[in-house]
Order: sequence, then C-alpha cells, then structure tokens
Amino acid sequence: MTSAIPIKRLASVTLGKMVQPGSKAASDIYAPYLRAAHVQPQGKVIELPDQRMWFSRFELRALDLRQGDVVVVEGGAGYGRSAVLRDDLPGWGFQNSIVRLRPAVGVADGRYLDYALQDALTDGRIDLVTSTATLPHFTADKVSKFEVPSPALDEQRAIADYLDQETAQIDALVAKQEELIGLLKERRDAAWALGLSRAVEELRPIPLRRVITSIVDGPFGSSLTSAHYSDSGTRVIRLGNIGTNSFRTQDEAYIPDSYAEQLAGHDARPGDVVIAGLGDETWPLGRAAVVPDLGPAIVKADCFRVRPASGVSGEYLAWALSAPQTRSQVALLARGSTRKRINTSVARAIEIPVPSLERQESILKATEGVLYRIDTLITKAGEHIALAKERRAALITAAVTGQFDVRTARKAE
Repeated sequence: MTSAIPIKRLASVTLGKMVQPGSKAASDIYAPYLRAAHVQPQGKVIELPDQRMWFSRFELRALDLRQGDVVVVEGGAGYGRSAVLRDDLPGWGFQNSIVRLRPAVGVADGRYLDYALQDALTDGRIDLVTSTATLPHFTADKVSKFEVPSPALDEQRAIADYLDQETAQIDALVAKQEELIGLLKERRDAAWALGLSRAVEELRPIPLRRVITSIVDGPFGSSLTSAHYSDSGTRVIRLGNIGTNSFRTQDEAYIPDSYAEQLAGHDARPGDVVIAGLGDETWPLGRAAVVPDLGPAIVKADCFRVRPASGVSGEYLAWALSAPQTRSQVALLARGSTRKRINTSVARAIEIPVPSLERQESILKATEGVLYRIDTLITKAGEHIALAKERRAALITAAVTGQFDVRTARKAE
C-alpha cells in the first residue's frame, strides 16, 4: 500500500481573500470570485451568478485559478468538499471560504488529489481534523498537514484517468435517475392538483382559521434549545419531521417530561396537523403532515400545531395544505430573502376548500392510489441513486488506496 504524505509536499496551499466590498486604490480590479457555494459534492463545480469584489493587481495574480487546481471548501456546512478545475478561470480570484491546491509540477496530479480528498471526506478522516467548537473549519494549515496516499505521478494519472471514466458513467446514471424523479414529481403534482381543483369547483376556499380550533407555534429562543434535549421523555417535533403530506419519523429528539410540563401549551396529539413555517428548495414552505401516535409530544419553533375542528379530517387538511396550489399560495404570502418563512397569522389565512367529511374521504381515496404508485417509483429511483453513489465512493476508495491495479482493471474491461 502506498505511504501517505502531507499535501504540502504535493501542492502549494493558498487561502483565498476576505470579501472586500470597496476599492483601496485606483488600480484595484473589481473581479468575480469563486466561493464555497460553487463547490458541490462528488467533485462538482457549478455555475452561479457572478459575485464580485475588489482585488489589488498583485492579489488577483496571486489568487488566480488555473486548470488542474484543486479547490477545497474551508468551512461551514460544505467543509472539506473539493473539486478539480477542468478549465482556467481567467480574471477570477477566490474568497477565503476556499483553499486552493496547486499541484507541484512533476509531483502531483490535481485530479488524483481531488479523488483522494473525496475519499477522505467520505470515510470521515477530514472530520477528525476539523475544528467543531462552532462551525467546522478545514483550514489551510490543516489542509497542508493532511496526509493522502502518494503514488508516483504516472500512477496518479492512471488512477485519475480510470476514475474519470468510471465515475462519469456512474454520474450519468445518477443524472438519469434524478431526471426521472423530476418527471415523476411533476406527474404526482399534476394528479394532486387535479384532485384539489375538483374540490375547489364544488366549494369556495375558506381561511384555515375557520376549520381549526387552535394553532400554536413552538417555543422560541432559549425556551427550547438542544441543551434541553434528553435520551427519552416527551417527543419534540422538528421541521425535519414534517414531510410533504407525510410525517418523517426519523430525526428523533426528546426533552424530559418534567420540562415538557412547562411547555404544555405547545403540545401535539395524534390526529393534529403540523405545518412547516420555514421552507427551502428541498422542503417547501407550508407543507403539512398528520401527527402519528408519538406519545407525549410538543412542537419546536417554526412548527405550527393545528387542531382540526369537528367535521374536518386531519388527513384531508394535511393533504390540502400540502397540495401544489396551496404551496404556491403560501409562497406568495411568505417573507424572507434566503429561507422563506410564515407566521401563525399567515397560516391562519391560508385558503383551502373544505367539503363534507364524506367528500373529504372520497377525494383522498380518488388520489391516494395514483400518488402511492408514483411515490413508490420515486422511492425506487432514489434507492438506485443511493446505491450508485455508494459504488462511486467505494470505487474511489479502492483506487486511491491501491486495493487494485487500475491499469489491469482497464485492460480487463
């Protein structure tokens, strides 16, 4: 097995520049810069709208970006992600959320270094060296000292060539499955929207406040933090538990029963509906789910507990609130520039059609079969993606750590 050596022996390591919003000299240059958001999992660099800052001429030369450079995310949620640049980025610099590795000529291949870092991130070795007191940071100093396997340059290139070919095939498979999921979600939303449209044709939508007995938000601020959590006790319903018309049982959290008694006004019972007061691109704002039997439970901040009035099914309420048209309505009512948010007053004003209990049940029955079949296909596609990503990670590990000879493997193909 190839011995590991510090990255600083394979490449120069440079931290980017703190954002400078104003010029300091007449010769300064207002230039686009690479930032952490550009670097995505599996070694991808994505295009984003340009953001610019001021660089001195010297800084822009020192912080240039060339083909073969490896860019590593220094801190935050994406710390440790890496990607190799496949093309020069003329006129660009990079922010201090990025650490640049410039492979030493005749010593290292940037593609190989990127794969080695991807492997280290997957197996947790980068986690072991990052500071997690607040936000984790894979600092330039830690990157410099971080050790990766270091075969001869010709072997690095052979490994990178092999992995470029194999991972491209896997990535293409994943892309097709993701495209399929997108199409299936469109079909599901179309069927869902049709079901709600039929209810709207029969009855004029009314504000949510007219079909519930109460709505409460979870306790804010210091009233309920992770410091209050315990191994057992009263269940805490958090945003991650609210799916789109489904309750996600994972991500369990509890507080002691004795403390829950002080927060009794935020309780949630089986059959109640919980609404997400915060959303993003993955999980839409205003999505709702029926609370299952969790035992004693309360809601956390930004999770609104709604108690349906008599004559309203919790299942129908969650279904109607999560429907595509209702999601669009909520998006128009939302505020916030990054993550969209609503409060309980806005939630009370959301309008949905509410027919008789019998009609509610028939509407749900008419759509649940179609939605279930589509959701099953989405789940299967998601499983294929997960397996493909596992194979990708395992293949990178095996190649980088020398578990097989890539040149022999390519001939065997």
